[in-house]
Amino acid sequence: MTGSDYYIPAVVLAIALVVKSPSFWRTWNSPMSKSIFVILTTSAAGFVFGAPPTIERVNRITGVPNISALIVYCILSCLSCGSLVLLMHWRGGPEDTVRRHTRMWIAATAAVIATFCVLFSLSNVPIEQQRDFDTFYATTPYAREMIVLYLTAHTATSLVVATKCWRWARELRELQAAWTHWGLLILVAAFGLTLSFALVKFLAVCARWAGTDTWDWLSTDIAPPLAGLGAGMTTVGFLVPVVGPRLGSMWVSWRAYRAMEPLWRALEPFAGPAKPMRIRPTSSPEIRAMARSTEISDRLLNLAPHLDSSHREAAERYASSQGCEPEAALIFAEAATIHAALVAAEAAGTPASGQTPVDVETSSAVPTRVSGTNSLARLSIQFSKIRHFDSPVGTAHSESK
Repeated sequence: MTGSDYYIPAVVLAIALVVKSPSFWRTWNSPMSKSIFVILTTSAAGFVFGAPPTIERVNRITGVPNISALIVYCILSCLSCGSLVLLMHWRGGPEDTVRRHTRMWIAATAAVIATFCVLFSLSNVPIEQQRDFDTFYATTPYAREMIVLYLTAHTATSLVVATKCWRWARELRELQAAWTHWGLLILVAAFGLTLSFALVKFLAVCARWAGTDTWDWLSTDIAPPLAGLGAGMTTVGFLVPVVGPRLGSMWVSWRAYRAMEPLWRALEPFAGPAKPMRIRPTSSPEIRAMARSTEISDRLLNLAPHLDSSHREAAERYASSQGCEPEAALIFAEAATIHAALVAAEAAGTPASGQTPVDVETSSAVPTRVSGTNSLARLSIQFSKIRHFDSPVGTAHSESK
């Protein structure tokens, strides 16, 4: 892996950190927000300080050979601790129990980091190693113990998190919590990769203990990509349940916004004198969908004098006779009635402008019974399928399902 292989993921994580910073600021008292902040920060820092160019520069600036190895060990330990803490708060449970386990893991991580520092200060590692510190110093006193402690802690954390995520994912599969379920499965894969990283490193170190360096390539060529991919997937796994529902809501709103376009355009002659809502280029899909549904509702009010209740009732009976559910029959009847009203308005020469909203309580107008963004989107889809419906005869030339 070259420098860019480390820096590109670090930049992506830094961007995610900047995007989430307003949320962190608003909810900083939440343990989950703090944990996500730690995960994003340590993941980005791990990529930066694990890059060979950074290793060389940090060692030169500090004047301490291989101090980058200590820094990376500490960063990755914080990442593992943050992942465990977030998982505990994410899963929930008795508040006292969660708090006690959180403090226990934080204390254990602090003890491990302190031990790293003591062992590194006692070791003699004068020759800089940018890529193979673990294997090169696998038999060096104190450095050897630091390496073993790091790999052992990494292995234990990966096993615990992967096991907990897998058990929880199986429980949520039955509850159909889709985003959380997929996030947990991604975490299982992510910590499976970090576990593979630790095991591969252990194999290379054990080979050194056996007196051979033929397995060093496992540590220098195989382990770094596993660690990088695992760290990236860990961040994704924790963000999916947080960002996923929001993305899902945006996608549903965008689809509804696009689906309402045929009906919105067909009703354009009945827009009336009111100015449409101003939509900024940066407006969310939810705002766009709400504005379009509001405009459709206003235009339907102006069309109300041309809506025929007998036509609607006949269309609804026809749809029901074709096996439609009550809601689908209603949507079909409204679409057919609107279509017929537009034809009648055009035949009557209704002005395309200057319409005024109709007071449906004091007039004989028959307002539509469909409202709401999602229902209007379904109505628009059905409206685009309608070609003709003859209510007196009860014959339909349209798609009712």
